[in-house]
Amino acid sequence: MTDSELKQSIVDEEQLRLLSLGYMISAGITGLFSLLGLVYAFMGLVMGSVFSSVTQAGGAAEGAPPAMMGWVFAMFGGLFFLFGAALAVAKFLTGRFLKQRKSPVFCQVVAAVSCLSIPYGTLLGICTFIVLGRRSVAGLFGRS
Repeated sequence: MTDSELKQSIVDEEQLRLLSLGYMISAGITGLFSLLGLVYAFMGLVMGSVFSSVTQAGGAAEGAPPAMMGWVFAMFGGLFFLFGAALAVAKFLTGRFLKQRKSPVFCQVVAAVSCLSIPYGTLLGICTFIVLGRRSVAGLFGRS
């Protein structure tokens, strides 16, 4: 191994380590924000049950929203939570796969999805594409 190849190998290893750390941190933040969906789901369930009980009791107030709005609110919150949790798991797996030098295609797909999270996800995704696009890094993943 030449001196320049040794230097490039050290740079590649360090950048993959930093990307892995970045995805782990991003997974934690995404998972934390996905919990907001549970708050919306809980509020929707409460609103739906209160509005439906008021309607059943015959005391539908003038201008009160229909009970269906609460259930729609709860469904939106639940879907937001599920999507956020799935994205957090995907980012966590990407961090692990980068550390283990496995599944570069999965890492690139998650990097593409991460680019939608402006500005930090975009930076993380672009850096992932740059690092995984190098031939020297492809060799670390067992592909040429």
